[in-house]
Amino acid sequence: MCDYKNSNFLGLTPILLFVFLVVFAGIFAENFEAMPILVAFMITAGYALLLNPKGIVIPFGKKVDIFCTGGGEKTIILLVVIFLLAGAFYSLTIDIGARDATVNWALRFVPTAFLLPGLFIISCFISFSMGTSMGTITAIVPIGIGLANKIGIPTPLAVGIVIGGAMFGDNLSFISDTTIAATRTQGVRLKDKFKANLIIALPAALITVVVLMFVEFDIQANIELGSYNFWLILPYFLIIISALLGLNVITVLGIGIGSACVIGLSFGSFNILGMLKSIQTGMGWMEDLAIIALIIGGIVALMKSYGGVDWLMVNITKNIKSRRGAEFSIAALVSFLDIAIANNTIAIVSAGPIAKDLNQQFKIDPRRTASLLDIFSCGFQGIVPYGGQILTAAALAGLSPLEISPYCWYPMLIIVFGVLAILMGLPKFQDTALDEYGNAILLVPKSEV
Repeated sequence: MCDYKNSNFLGLTPILLFVFLVVFAGIFAENFEAMPILVAFMITAGYALLLNPKGIVIPFGKKVDIFCTGGGEKTIILLVVIFLLAGAFYSLTIDIGARDATVNWALRFVPTAFLLPGLFIISCFISFSMGTSMGTITAIVPIGIGLANKIGIPTPLAVGIVIGGAMFGDNLSFISDTTIAATRTQGVRLKDKFKANLIIALPAALITVVVLMFVEFDIQANIELGSYNFWLILPYFLIIISALLGLNVITVLGIGIGSACVIGLSFGSFNILGMLKSIQTGMGWMEDLAIIALIIGGIVALMKSYGGVDWLMVNITKNIKSRRGAEFSIAALVSFLDIAIANNTIAIVSAGPIAKDLNQQFKIDPRRTASLLDIFSCGFQGIVPYGGQILTAAALAGLSPLEISPYCWYPMLIIVFGVLAILMGLPKFQDTALDEYGNAILLVPKSEV
């Protein structure tokens, strides 16, 4: 076990201040979105700049340099660029009508008797293709509400089904911000993290489908189907295929954006200026998240300098005797952060550096770590009633968030299967983890797999 000589609890207090600001404001205002996340991080950064390591006084200018160096770390900068490109792709596909076309296309393949499993599967496909749970919820919840009214099931059940499917894609999509955050913080390839997650997520999804098949409803209901143009769906398929081929994430997003632009111009969805405006709009949606990633990088760098990360590592690892214990610690850390701040991407970015240190100390395959970070953060994000996903769905359906949470079965199941995966040591890798350039990240002896 490593000897952390600069351990200092005070260095950890910036992240605790952030959690306090979000939770206190949420309780005081009875709304967990009351505290703007970016403002909370700016306050946290200001506080962090006032601290010092144990027994040392660092000049303020030097602390600013440490903060900027952390925020400008290459992984953070790449994360920012990817976030912006993902936003551009999302906006373009909405403007060309790809989202609505995909829903209408998928509904045509669902027999009436399988409407509820079909609603879940469609939500999974849309979120996997678009890489956004919020976009999926916005698009599919109104459809779910309409189905609930026609076939006689509780509206919260239909909404919970959509949220479950949305979190499936949020967890597995190649262009999801959580996938991007998990893979970039651990330095692993998109397709490797996808394979690791699929082993955990697929059983949870299959059980959800089976359970939904036994929910009774009026199978005589008449469901109207909208029209679609298959060409509009093409950007989603190109994104999926190029990612499965192992292409760099920038290339994957470039292919998606390029194809959406060509299709939009070909079908008259926009002109050149309209296309550029759509790209700008999508990037604008991701600006806050991009800035937050930069600030988190700076705060984490200061916390490391002050000994806060060392203190956390000492206390996380002091009772850990095995790799399994370290994996449970990673799962607990990212789960705690998500429950506290109700944002799974920020939870992953915050927990990522600490998880990477645990990788090195306990020889955990980084593909497993990336998978666990995403599984547990998405699982809890899909059930906390004050999370953005459930709040958005509740607003669209005119329901209380507390009415919806009990029906979010899939997020509950991936937490269960995440725990089982740790206990059973799944997935088991027989090869060495590689980064996107084909370089070995961590050699795990087969005897330890």
